[in-house]
Amino acid sequence: MDQASPLQTELARQILDLARDESWAEGRRVPEQTLARRLGVSRSPVRGALRLLASRGVLRQEPGIGFILSTPVPDPASGGELVPRSEADDLFAVMASDRANGHLPADVSESELSERYGASRGVVRKVLLRFAAEGLAYRQRGHGWRFAEMLDNPEAVAESYRFRIAVECAALRQPSFTPDRARLDQLCHAHEEIMAKAPGTVTREEWFRINAAFHEALAAWSGNRFILQAVRQQNSLRRIQEYAAFERIGPERIEQSCREHIGILAALKDGDVDFAEALLRRHLSLAAISSDDRHGRSADGPVPPEPAGLSR
Repeated sequence: MDQASPLQTELARQILDLARDESWAEGRRVPEQTLARRLGVSRSPVRGALRLLASRGVLRQEPGIGFILSTPVPDPASGGELVPRSEADDLFAVMASDRANGHLPADVSESELSERYGASRGVVRKVLLRFAAEGLAYRQRGHGWRFAEMLDNPEAVAESYRFRIAVECAALRQPSFTPDRARLDQLCHAHEEIMAKAPGTVTREEWFRINAAFHEALAAWSGNRFILQAVRQQNSLRRIQEYAAFERIGPERIEQSCREHIGILAALKDGDVDFAEALLRRHLSLAAISSDDRHGRSADGPVPPEPAGLSR
């Protein structure tokens, strides 16, 4: 195929991540429309990403059926990356880290960034457009770019958690809330895989991907597009924060969070949405307190009580 665009390459990696996290079996059909909806893009770039994966032998295209998984997707640690990172991917990670750590101002220009990072203006522009696509930056009128509001101070982090508690718990109370049973099982398996890893071996990208997938799934099951949009925006903001804070998240907290996620999923599997909502509220409240502790701040409020019947 022709050289893939940065977006197609990024989508190809996200599709590989989904295949690993959900243990897709050889021979599974990989539909464009479903992926486009899950990844929040149109079908055209997804089709390009699938063609890229087909050129790498991961997928095959069959007439009248579409794309089929040709082989189980290996862990990157065991066999290298099937879709190597590009210069734009590496620059995005560096800029995200610098922004999270306060090394980049809110207002920037392409020429300044090009000089600072030794990258071409074209690569810098692609990275800024990716920030913009994720709601993390926007082009200013006349000149330059401005990064969106960040979770870079105690007040912003506290407000984010309060907002997430309000929105994510409301997702479970929507009249259209309907968990996808297959996806629910996949998420449980993905969290169990994280917990099975040796302490300290879970990567920042791996943990954020699983964590974000869990919260976005709850929002998607609400059937409310605006709730899903809000949760995705919060996940984008959290991704930047993770670049600065992940090293301070211990293996114990990751395991605890996984257990809390699995507990919420188990309640949903049992059809007890009220109990799941109570567990979710407690989970987010404890995460807020944990975030305060990592930054040496006082907790924003008391530890919430355990929901009735937590030990059931």
